[in-house]
Amino acid sequence: MNRVFNRAIRILLATNSLILISSAMIGPIYALFVEKIGGDLLDASYAFGIFAMVAGLTTLISGKYSDKMKEPELIVVLGYIITALGFIGYIFVSSVWTLFIVQIVIGLGGAVYSPAFDSVYSKHLDGHKSGRAWGAWEALNYFSTALGAVAGGLIAAKLGFNFLFIIMATLCFSSAVYIYILPRKVL
Repeated sequence: MNRVFNRAIRILLATNSLILISSAMIGPIYALFVEKIGGDLLDASYAFGIFAMVAGLTTLISGKYSDKMKEPELIVVLGYIITALGFIGYIFVSSVWTLFIVQIVIGLGGAVYSPAFDSVYSKHLDGHKSGRAWGAWEALNYFSTALGAVAGGLIAAKLGFNFLFIIMATLCFSSAVYIYILPRKVL
């Protein structure tokens, strides 16, 4: 991969893979978590619907502002931090209503970083290899989802949901800190 992609693309792929892994960790066991807090399958559907609506609306706004930012990578950092805070919020969920609030936070986090990430990623593409670079991101999305799904189930089964949420948040915070401390000329 070193010969195909420049340093910025490799960093973006690596840091975003941690976000994708963390997000996938709850996916297959989400309904079990909702049931654990007293919800049912319909509540899980409502919560995911709330997440998607908030993320969709916020993405439109975030995309507009990311175009105006001198350093859009800092918006990526902000989105990763908001997502991490949402994952920590899962620890404090005790009802379906608090779950809805956490889903709003996570939706905001993903929507804040996504357009800025795409902008920064696109900026570093080699025009002759853009299909390959976007293909790498798409493949990484699937590989990260697979790893996250299995890891999330194992962690929750062996160590519990709260430990899982801490791991998810840690992965997000790690990506945010790494991007933040990078010299701006790298990204």
